This record gives sequence, structure tokens and C-alpha cells, in this order.
Amino acid sequence: MSFRLTAEHEAIRQAVREFGEEEMRPVAREHDENKEYPEDLRRQAAELDFVAPHIPEEYGGAGMDMLGRVVVTEELWRADPGIGSAIGSAGFGTSMILEYGDEWMKEEWLPRIASGDSASSTCISEPAHGSNVAGIETRAEKDGDEWVLNGNKMWITNGTVADLAVVMAKTDPDAGHRGITAFLVPTDTEGYESTKIDNKLGIRASDLGEIQLDDVRIPEDNVVGEVDKGFYQLMDFFASGRTGVASQAVGAAQGALDAAKDYANEREQFDQKISEFQAIRHKIADMATSTEAARSLTYRAAGAIEEGAEDEAVRFASMAKLFASETAVDVADEGLQVHGGAGYVTDHPAERFYRDARITKIYEGTSEIQKNIIADRLL
Repeated sequence: MSFRLTAEHEAIRQAVREFGEEEMRPVAREHDENKEYPEDLRRQAAELDFVAPHIPEEYGGAGMDMLGRVVVTEELWRADPGIGSAIGSAGFGTSMILEYGDEWMKEEWLPRIASGDSASSTCISEPAHGSNVAGIETRAEKDGDEWVLNGNKMWITNGTVADLAVVMAKTDPDAGHRGITAFLVPTDTEGYESTKIDNKLGIRASDLGEIQLDDVRIPEDNVVGEVDKGFYQLMDFFASGRTGVASQAVGAAQGALDAAKDYANEREQFDQKISEFQAIRHKIADMATSTEAARSLTYRAAGAIEEGAEDEAVRFASMAKLFASETAVDVADEGLQVHGGAGYVTDHPAERFYRDARITKIYEGTSEIQKNIIADRLL
């Protein structure tokens, strides 16, 4: 399979990189320290088609292929993972709407999200259920021509800034994963309450929330796809989601590597730049090699998804997510080491990349879950 970038992909990379360097990096530290969601930057990014770039042109998006989307995410995270996360996650749930939603859902919501006027979220995880999606306890009961939702969702990206949520709930509580349904829920619906989670280790510019659903009533037309088929619908996006996180990790690793290179070429000890010491040169060489390997595996996963090679897509996506996230943490750690004591304070971005990279080993399936998936495909 081919995963070589085209001239169009390279043009996308250059455009996102310019945006990252000119608009994101100068304010990255401020947004991190203030835990401030970058709504203005999200809107600017949307004008350049960097928000939900998979949305087709007919709904106001750019209609990028999987490789293009990977490049956008990588470059956003290279500039700053926190702001990059906020921009890159602004369209969470839109893939489900695009694939399974009714036409009115697409026409009403996709243009608003692509333009940056609205943000969306996907409500899956709960306080007691993360990796075990089938175990969710949120319930949806039919009452006439409405559904009534009750439950508690946790660790929801865009939890307090989203205008729309795709909520996963049990419609057949005794059926396990066979009884889950996806619902389209505007966040201004009565009974939908969100609470900000702001004591995070990293990606502090990205919004995270806890959602309480208390007798939330929505029309029966707000079912996304089919009743009791939500889990299977969700599975269709596992590979692309994990490849997306892999591209986040690649971007974080590259950002940490860039920062280490810049510092090594500036910092002097014993009357010479520390980049001239073999110990530092070897660190940089290892960091660069690992980052490039992670990038290649991520692009291969993206290529498999684009070609519709389902088995390969699942396997390579988990491999990419596992390897890239582990690499990002290792590279960020070594990047901080290159900075020495200067890397341990906020004067340099090294400590921020170190904190931000860590999340990539957890969400969209932990490293341990990815190993299970890979083994299942090999054995």
C-alpha cells in the first residue's frame, strides 16, 4: 500500500505549520497556565479548514482524506498539544453523524462545526467505565415519541464548550454491547449539565468535563443510526480514532524534538554548544529516528484506512497508536533531559511537551488495550 504524501498533502502541512508557528506557539504557554480554551484560535483554524477537515465540501468542510487529516493533526500538535487538541477535537462525533445520521442532522450541524461556530463532543466514558464501553450505565427509555436519558458521563472532551453531543446510552440494559444506542443531544437541552475538569496534568487548553444527564428528553428522531446498534456504529471509527491519536503523538514527539534541537544549538557549556557533545548528539539521533518510525507507521495506518483494508487498518491503527504514544513520551522525556534544569521549568516548552504527551498512552484505548487488539489480530 502507498502512504506517500502528495503535493496537496505537503501544501496542507505547510499551511498548518505556518498557522501553528504564527498563531499557536506565541500563546501556548499562556493558554496552558491559565487553562484557557482557545475559542478564537478554533474559529481562525476553521476558516483555514483545519477543524473537522473530514467533513465534505457540501457541508462546508474540506473533505480531506485520512492522510490529510493525519497531517493536520500532527502539525497542530507539533505547535502545541493543548491548543492542537482543542482545535482537533472540535468536531468530535461528526463522523458518526456523517456516516449514520439523518440528512437533517448533517445539514443543521456539520456546517456550523466546520465553520467554527459550534463545537461538538462524544459522550461515551463514565466514572466506572472507560475501556469497557459495553458496561456503560447511562440509560435511555422510550416515552411516547421521546427518549429520556439518565446517567453520568466522565472525561468528555469539549464537555463544557460543546453545543452538541453524541451520547451513547443503553436502550436494552440486559443486552451488553448489543443494547447501546447513539443519540444526538443539543447541550442546551433541559437536564443536560456539564462541569469543567481543570486539574489535568497536560493539554490544559483543551476542555474536559463531566456530564450529568437528568431526565434529558429528546425527540425519537434524534437517534443516530439504529436503535441498539450504537456500539457497532462506534466500532467503525476505532481505527481512525486511534490513528488520529497516533498522529497527535507524532506531532508531540516532533515538537519535543524541535525544542531539544533548538536548545542544544543555543546552550553552551565548557566553551562549546552542547549540540557538539556526543552524548547530546546521540540523544537527538535516537529521538529523531523513533519519531520518524512512529510517523511512518501512522501514515501506513492512515493508508490502510483510506484503502478500505479493514483488517490491516485495525491492526496498523493499534500498532501506530501504541508505538507512537510510547515514542512521544520517551522523546519528550529525553527532550527534557537535553534541556537539563531549564527543561523542568515553564521558561521552555520541554516540560509542557512532557506533560502533554502522556495522555496519548491513555485515551482512545490504553497501551495495554492496544496490545490486546494487536495480539488478537496476530494469534
